[in-house]
This record gives sequence, C-alpha cells and structure tokens, in this order.
Amino acid sequence: MHGSKVSLFSRGESELNESSDRDNVIRVGFGVDGKLIRTSSPEPAPSQPAPPRGDPREGLYTVAEVARLFGYNPSRLRYWHRSGLLGPSARVAGRNYYTFQDLVGVRAAKGLLEQGVPLRQVRRSVQSLREEFPKTTLPLSELRVLADGRTVVVQDDAGTYEPTSGQAVLDFRIDGLESEVARVLHFDHDDRSRAYEHYLEGCRFDEDEQTYDQAEQAYQQALSLDPTLSNALTNLGNLEYRRDHLEAAEQFYRRALQCDSEQPEALYNLGFLHFERDELDQAILSFRSALDSDPSFADAHFNLAMALEERGERANARTHWQRYLSLEPEGSWADIARTHLQKDS
Repeated sequence: MHGSKVSLFSRGESELNESSDRDNVIRVGFGVDGKLIRTSSPEPAPSQPAPPRGDPREGLYTVAEVARLFGYNPSRLRYWHRSGLLGPSARVAGRNYYTFQDLVGVRAAKGLLEQGVPLRQVRRSVQSLREEFPKTTLPLSELRVLADGRTVVVQDDAGTYEPTSGQAVLDFRIDGLESEVARVLHFDHDDRSRAYEHYLEGCRFDEDEQTYDQAEQAYQQALSLDPTLSNALTNLGNLEYRRDHLEAAEQFYRRALQCDSEQPEALYNLGFLHFERDELDQAILSFRSALDSDPSFADAHFNLAMALEERGERANARTHWQRYLSLEPEGSWADIARTHLQKDS
C-alpha cells in the first residue's frame, strides 16, 4: 500500500500530490439531480434511482426487474444487449433502464424463441427490419411481431412483412403485459412515490455531517415503504463509511446488490473498500463488474486502471486510462490519466 491514510482531492484542486498513486483514487457522489460531483472528503459513490413510475407504460425498469418479469437470468438479457438483439433504451443518471416499449420487445423475442424460432434467426430478422424500416429503431417493440414455425413475420398498417421469408400464423401481442408488470413487480405507485420522496430527503441531509442522523432516518423510512430501493441501501452504506464503520458499509452495499445485482454504484463501492484494504484482486473484480453494468462509469475506469497499475498490469491499465479520457477529457483527473499514459508510452 502506498500510504497509511487515503487522501482525497476535489475536482477543482489544481495541485495534486503525485507521491502516492493511491492518493489519486477518485471518490464520487451523485446529487439529488443525478449529476456527478466530487467531494472534499473520502467517500464512495451514492446511487440515484429512476423516478417512481405511476403507470407501468411510463415506467423504467432495471435488468433485474425485467429478468424477474420474464423468468430469465439477467445474463441472458445482457447478452441480448451486447449482441445487438435488444436492450434498455433509456438512460437516467448514468444508468440504463428498459422502457415499457422495450418490455414489448423482450416479450416478442421470448415468444418467438418459445415457438421454435432460433435466436440467430430472430437476430437476423431484427437486422433486416432495421434495414427495411430505417426509422424503426426497436423493431421487436414498435412493429407487430408474428411467427410461422421457425420464421419471423411483422405487421404494420401497410400490411404483413416477413424480413427473410415466410408468412404469419402466431401473433405475440402485448395484451396483459401491463397487468403482468404490476403483478410481478409489485407495482404500488403511492408507496414508491413516498419512498422516493424520503430518499430525496435523505440525499439532502447526507450532504452535511451535522444531519447524518436525519439522512439515515429518511433512508430507513424509504426502505420501510419500498424494501427494494437499493439506492437507499447504497447511500446508507456511504453514511456508515463516513462514520468509519467499514464492515457495516460493506453489508449495506451487499444488501443493495441483493435487491439489484446490476447496480454499478454498489459494485463500485465494494471495489472502493477492497482497494483501500489493499485487496487488489477483489477490487479489480468489483470495478470490472461495475463497468459490465455501466461501461460509461468513468471513475470505475480510473480506479480499475489504478488497481491494475498497482498490480503491475500496465498494458491492461492503459485501456482504462484511455477510456477514462474519452469520457472525462478535462480536469485534474484527466491530467493524471495522461501522465500514466505518457509514462507507459
């Protein structure tokens, strides 16, 4: 370890102590508006949830929720996203979310697969539809999807279309999807709205050390109304971190991941704790998991690069320095990234 105590520099500081790489590890936070801030005291990253949804058709859904809704493993949805089949189309405060329209696409894909259409055929059909209908960005969601044996067919106001060959027999409609979302995801707008208000109250209170207790109370009230509000658990972990209760902080982060295994802030914060303990392997694993969830999480790229540098993996670190600079090209932290790249060139 490069020092007995980790120090922190705010983004606006012009002078950086370069005697310790570990001193340059970034701690980030998110305000109530979801905007990234860097604070003047060491702390991991708070998390910002999507606003509460009053109507399933207007809702935003995490990959964990969508997996639960359709009985899939989250890894399958992530694979579909990576392969370009379909994925979340909304982004709020650095997080990807599925819209109701995206859910229609997932249901259509699932229906096609259950009717025996091979995944490669579904993917080829989606690509053909994008070429045939260039204004249609989400073919499985925006068009009426049907199947004839192992063939995909779609329909719009102009008639029936088969992207590669065949005709329509089975029709995967969205009938009942709204009620299924409400049933499976325990949709309760009143409770979630009140939980969200308590959460925002906690965010306001946890900006001041004098009101940490009020922040904790607000987060706990939010969780009493919505026990799945993983963001409140993450921020409770941050409060414990500031109180120097590191084991309690870790438990809150792990509880957050039990509610939402994809939450990048909780994954990042676990890496943050491991890094401070000089547990490099665990830190690297956690930072990489955070980036699997949110590839644009700039500070996870930065800290992963730091951890890889410390383990002597400069070639691997270089990729993440470059990725950080593509996301955050200006500022003191960008200067540090450039310094590392210049040393390795």
